[in-house]
Amino acid sequence: MPDQVLDDISHRRYNPLIGSWLLVSPHRTKRPWQGQQEAPSKIKLPEHDPKCYLCPGNTRAQGDSNPEYENTFAFVNDYSAVKEEQQEYNPEVNKDDVASLLLQAQPVTGRCYVLTFSAKHDLTLADMTTQEILPVIQTWTRIYASHLSLSHPLKAEAAQALERIPPNPHGEVEPPKRQLRYMQIFENKGAAMGCSNPHPHCQVWTTSTLPEEPGKELVEMTKYHGGHGRHLLEDYVKLEMEKGERIVWQNDAFLVVCPWWAIWPFEVLIIAKRHIRAIVDFTDEERLQFTEAIQEVTRRYDNLFETSFPYSSGIHQAPLDCTKDEAETSWFHMHFYPPLLRSATVRKFLVGYELMAEPQRDITPEQAAAKLRDCGGELYRKSLG
Repeated sequence: MPDQVLDDISHRRYNPLIGSWLLVSPHRTKRPWQGQQEAPSKIKLPEHDPKCYLCPGNTRAQGDSNPEYENTFAFVNDYSAVKEEQQEYNPEVNKDDVASLLLQAQPVTGRCYVLTFSAKHDLTLADMTTQEILPVIQTWTRIYASHLSLSHPLKAEAAQALERIPPNPHGEVEPPKRQLRYMQIFENKGAAMGCSNPHPHCQVWTTSTLPEEPGKELVEMTKYHGGHGRHLLEDYVKLEMEKGERIVWQNDAFLVVCPWWAIWPFEVLIIAKRHIRAIVDFTDEERLQFTEAIQEVTRRYDNLFETSFPYSSGIHQAPLDCTKDEAETSWFHMHFYPPLLRSATVRKFLVGYELMAEPQRDITPEQAAAKLRDCGGELYRKSLG
């Protein structure tokens, strides 16, 4: 067990992945709550919604019609955050000019995709079996592989992955016109996390720049590898497996853990146990075991408060265009950031001190892991009438 005193005193914890600190205040879980409460998700959705712009056969906002797909369907977002073509912007940088130093901007181009998980409007990943989730992982793999640079250190592995995974006519996307730097695969689930459509889906944003969060992680993982000759997440996996305090679930290939430095109440990391640099490194068995890990996390979330649990999740892996050192330093992992704190209606807010000083949490990661460990078994709503 960790030092028992940490269950009762305020303390800071270090996040080695991004080189930051957070405040932990476990005694605050006893305070009464009279603030905003979320409405629990109890709406029964139809299997097909004729008004949904993601359901098979329906017309989307810009007029395109969806095919009659069966599982995954990928398309360029009708309202992309970044675009491939835009006006050029190349400002001159003058180190003696204050405006050049303080008012910096750089152009970002790219392409944003939407990817459905299922043709059924009323499902979530928690409802789906591992075999139903597998096409999602396969499509992520094919999209990532198709966007790698020609000189990428994982190009051979990507080619092998494409040979092993059957193509999906509705899940294929055309490669971008210009080489892009990074691909962020993420899901926003639930209205509490800003999701505007309940149809099970994720987004894939590809950009010409390396975004802030994976960029910080790459810097810290590179530092750690250079200073110790080992991988940061390799050591962290071994440490968590030795201690067992924050482990939620594991199989042969992946560890599911509430990380020591978690900010969100029931934050979870899925970490590869061996050195997997990107999704194209998976063996067929690891691909299936990754679906098991995702299914375990999402089902336990729903069982925790017996609600359709909101979260934002995202994969961090080797950039699309990178050096050999950047690829070798990368370690595949997936973040889950859920906002619920005490129940299906009480959420965590990152405000005040969190915005002005540093992140803060109440329930400890060890307490969160214990609660999630106890939420295994059948999805709660399958036993409801």
